[in-house]
Amino acid sequence: MRIIRTIARWRGLQKAHARKGLTLGFVPTMGALHAGHVSLVKKSAAENDRTLASIFVNPTQFDDPRDLENYPRALERDAKLLAASGADYLLAPEYGELYPDGYRYRVQETVDSKLLCGAHRPDHFDGVLTVVLKLLHIAGARRAYFGEKDYQQYLLIKGLAEAFFLDTEIIPCPTVREADGLAMSSRNMLLTPEQRAAAPQFHTALSAGKNTAAIRRLLARKGFSVDYVAEKYGRRFGAVRAGKVRLIDNVKI
Repeated sequence: MRIIRTIARWRGLQKAHARKGLTLGFVPTMGALHAGHVSLVKKSAAENDRTLASIFVNPTQFDDPRDLENYPRALERDAKLLAASGADYLLAPEYGELYPDGYRYRVQETVDSKLLCGAHRPDHFDGVLTVVLKLLHIAGARRAYFGEKDYQQYLLIKGLAEAFFLDTEIIPCPTVREADGLAMSSRNMLLTPEQRAAAPQFHTALSAGKNTAAIRRLLARKGFSVDYVAEKYGRRFGAVRAGKVRLIDNVKI
């Protein structure tokens, strides 16, 4: 696997692939990879001639500077995991490569981005959609893969691709869970042993045959600080905090 640091270098490689008629799959990440990311890379490798992954901890989507500072980073470990999973290239740019304008120009969605996580994290999805639009343009892939744990994000990115007539197909992939039901997330690394032991109760509560108010009360009794539990898009969504760690999940209704 080759590690690419600059957009210019990647574009040269991408044009060479296009001349050969090779298909490209793309998996954008913020690093701190786990089995959920691996499943995306493996799906891309199975469906495309070449797979590009990216690692970029995007500062514009963090509403809390402490959250950005504490976000786990392990580039060397992640690169080895990507190579073993079938990625051919890793794009790992610096901030100045992706934001030469200093984030003066940005993408906004005015309806669905204001709901659920968007209601609790102002401007979060502006940062997500802006960086994803940049990365999709840079990658030039036929397909890009996103996990359904972040289902609201997936829907917004799918809508983004359609609204801006991008050639990249946005592919949803099922949530990968731990054996105890906890949705895999890079943030799980930040849980204390006690919080990790209690965290699976979040998914258990969301999956219970109760109304949203009852689920909120149940989660509060279990010790979680509840941002929301809501039903939309044929799914039940939830966001809670275990200490300082924010967890999100969703299940089909």
